[in-house]
Amino acid sequence: MDIVVENLTKKYGPQRAVDNISFRINTGEVLGFLGPNGAGKTTTMKIIACYMAANEGKVKVGDFTIGENTEDIKKCIGYLPENNPLYYDMPVIDYLEFVAMLQGVEKTKVQGRIREMVGICGLNPEKHKKIGELSKGYRQRVGLAQAMIHDPKILILDEPTTGLDPNQIVEIRNLIREIGKEKTVVLSTHILPEVEATCNRILIINKGKIVADGSSASLRKQAQGQEILKVRIEDENDKNIIFQCLKSLDNVAVVDFISASENVFEVQSKPGLSSRRAIFELCVKNKWVLTELSFVETRLEDIFRNLTMN
Repeated sequence: MDIVVENLTKKYGPQRAVDNISFRINTGEVLGFLGPNGAGKTTTMKIIACYMAANEGKVKVGDFTIGENTEDIKKCIGYLPENNPLYYDMPVIDYLEFVAMLQGVEKTKVQGRIREMVGICGLNPEKHKKIGELSKGYRQRVGLAQAMIHDPKILILDEPTTGLDPNQIVEIRNLIREIGKEKTVVLSTHILPEVEATCNRILIINKGKIVADGSSASLRKQAQGQEILKVRIEDENDKNIIFQCLKSLDNVAVVDFISASENVFEVQSKPGLSSRRAIFELCVKNKWVLTELSFVETRLEDIFRNLTMN
């Protein structure tokens, strides 16, 4: 089920938390929604999930329009909010049964859906405990289970791996990737490696506006204005001689030491030019042993900071 957002605006007094944004999420996409605190991402997710009304704009979920078919849309969406509100006095099984009934799951299917969610979310060891007795990680798993209990076509997950240990994070990542093959998934997180490992598309929002939209590879390509190379030369020659020779190459703009003791350099080429061939020929000419000549990729963290620091 696709999600189409057109000219969406949400105001809090004079402040525009979301400022006239438009984007589309296709079925089968796992979209990573990134932004600093206060950027507008949680507000946008709440509007899509019908938890909050927009001031302006239009949101379509499949063939339904928010404001006109709100109840139909709610049935299609599973939502895990950031604060994960749960009933701490209820046992896990009773809570999932309660949520299933609220979501309109057929009575004959409720117990089967509970067993499936307990297995998928790894709740079996704790399923008879009260939610208040669980660790934060297990409470997060209960939150994921309640979001999926009614088999929604769209999942909206706000910080879904908060409080999970590294093994649990890997399990949830794999689960989200599997879900994303059949459903539309939108997830918000501050853990950038998690976005790269889980999402096939990234949308970055800052001060209520979309500042980037694409895969991690395409965002890197856009940010990589100049070729940056890591060069390792295993040679006993003076490192400063090697440094000056690299710096003198026609296509080279900047040379820096990564590790002076090991003769490892970062070489930045001039815009639109490549230095790889010249570096290789320089090493052959001087009989230097070139053991590494590789691209230095722009990190997603650097891209995020560049787009959201202003």
